[in-house]
Amino acid sequence: MFRDAKYSLLMMAAAFIWGSAFVAQKMGMDDIGPCTFAFMRSVIGCIAMLPVILTIGKAGTVRQLATRPARRDLAIGALVCGTFLVIPVLFQQIGMKYTTAGKAAFITAQYILIVPLLGLLVGKRTSWLLWLGVACAVFGMYLLCIKPGETICKGDLWECACAFTFAFHIMAIDRFAKRIDNILLNFAQFVVCAALAAIPMLLFEEPRWNGIMKCAMPLLYVGVLSSGVAYTLQVVTQKHLKPAVAAIVMSTESVFGALCGWAVLGERLSAREFMGCVLVFAATLLAQVRGKGGD
Repeated sequence: MFRDAKYSLLMMAAAFIWGSAFVAQKMGMDDIGPCTFAFMRSVIGCIAMLPVILTIGKAGTVRQLATRPARRDLAIGALVCGTFLVIPVLFQQIGMKYTTAGKAAFITAQYILIVPLLGLLVGKRTSWLLWLGVACAVFGMYLLCIKPGETICKGDLWECACAFTFAFHIMAIDRFAKRIDNILLNFAQFVVCAALAAIPMLLFEEPRWNGIMKCAMPLLYVGVLSSGVAYTLQVVTQKHLKPAVAAIVMSTESVFGALCGWAVLGERLSAREFMGCVLVFAATLLAQVRGKGGD
């Protein structure tokens, strides 16, 4: 009945890291600009990946660099995935200057709607159970993250742009992860991400070392765990999951953000927020059930 459960669990581990990282991302805005934060997290992610490449991923790296076609695939994959990664990362970080972490988590996770729609455009079939899962996840995240009376602000619009562009990153990973060494692809996409983030950082911000050092802990958390570990888990596991299924599982980052606030900061979940958590987890189960019309 359920398919690829172990890969969904690994993807959910990535979602847990991303959910808890929203707090660190918000804290990072106190001392440095969003483009500087995006650049530094990408650089730290690359550094964190080096030991993995030199040990676990050594064999795959050698194969990927052995022939010209393999090197070409890696270069194209890194450029495409890195470009579609840096854009939502920048949009998300800019938006968090003007909106709350909870609303940012909710709006960002709306890629679960965009991914299956993009799939339809390229001929991917989608089961009615998956669409039911999408509906449950959207309503659940609304209950979890949006308080009554809140309105759309400038930061929310940046997060909407983040969600739309992040959906393209999920589709790009789906295309390239099946034929490129996953660990090397993740490292290469963050090299591209760092290089592209450096452009607006140098044009629009004045990065200072003392500001970077003040937010060293948020940067290390997001760089090592969110960029290095979680995105590696995404690349490794997504080749075994349909993009729409992967998007719904990844959307549990909103749930984990709320649960981390309860466990670490002593924040209490209301009945409304608890029901949101239940609906999002139900959506992850529905997304993995084979239904008529699914592939």
